[in-house]
Amino acid sequence: MTPRRPSERWTCISGCGACCRLDPSLRPEALDALSPEQRQTYLALVGPDGWCIHFDTGARRCRIYADRPDFCRVSNLMALFGAEGLDADALAISCCTQQIRSELGGRGRVMRRFRRAIRPSS
Repeated sequence: MTPRRPSERWTCISGCGACCRLDPSLRPEALDALSPEQRQTYLALVGPDGWCIHFDTGARRCRIYADRPDFCRVSNLMALFGAEGLDADALAISCCTQQIRSELGGRGRVMRRFRRAIRPSS
């Protein structure tokens, strides 16, 4: 896990969707953290291209965001990995950074926006 600056706080940014790439071959640790029922739901969401069937790749947004499964909510997902509070922030930042880098590039616009979003406000 990447060391976290004490003042960084995780936040989701719009127009990203890197976590919506659900291809099980790329996310075995996510599947391992889920219950059998959650795993079944997760696998049912995987489209033929590996992206969530509810992710609009053109608009880069979730079509069911308000009603998404519990494991799509970062606070719930971090709890599945046993992380709470500041540890959950650090894990979420690390996971998002890795996923954005993998799916969208480490020097792209989305990564820059994410890094700005987690910075402390002055």
